[in-house]
Amino acid sequence: MSLIGKEVQPFQAEAFQAGKDFFQVSEENLKGQWSVVCFYPADFSFVCPTELEDLQKEYAELKELGVEVFSVSTDTHFVHKAWHENSDAVGSIEYIMIGDPSQTISRNFDVLNEESGLADRGTFLIDPDGVIQTVEINADGIGRDASTIINKVKAAQYVREHPNEVCPAKWEEGSETLKPSLDIVGKI
Repeated sequence: MSLIGKEVQPFQAEAFQAGKDFFQVSEENLKGQWSVVCFYPADFSFVCPTELEDLQKEYAELKELGVEVFSVSTDTHFVHKAWHENSDAVGSIEYIMIGDPSQTISRNFDVLNEESGLADRGTFLIDPDGVIQTVEINADGIGRDASTIINKVKAAQYVREHPNEVCPAKWEEGSETLKPSLDIVGKI
């Protein structure tokens, strides 16, 4: 069953963010702005720090677009803090790192590998109403490219602001959009 168009399910968890004390987050933190939720298997692993560091490189532009970033693994918020303090790559992260040791959030987003107890590599774009607009899930050995999130955010924001238009493949901000109608059926 697809999660596209579904509202984020309720959860409560502890989070870590550099320069702040530990704090609680819930599905309510994903509402009121655009949110990217990035699941990854585990702290102190191999591909994960490269992805999270890459996501940090896009964080300023995402913030400019009104997007907050949340990373999630089934580790605890304590482990996130320790990893942040001991990894050069993860030490640069400014966004929120959520601990999901209960696996509730990973199950809610359907990225929990029940056999390993770890989250798959899932990236979700959530609109200000808390509704999931995009989903990308990769196999464990395939790292993600965070730069691809920027165009997805811009397209999702454009479609939300222009409900009678759609963004074609490889759409970039300022490019032509399409207005679905019978007039263009079979002519694209």
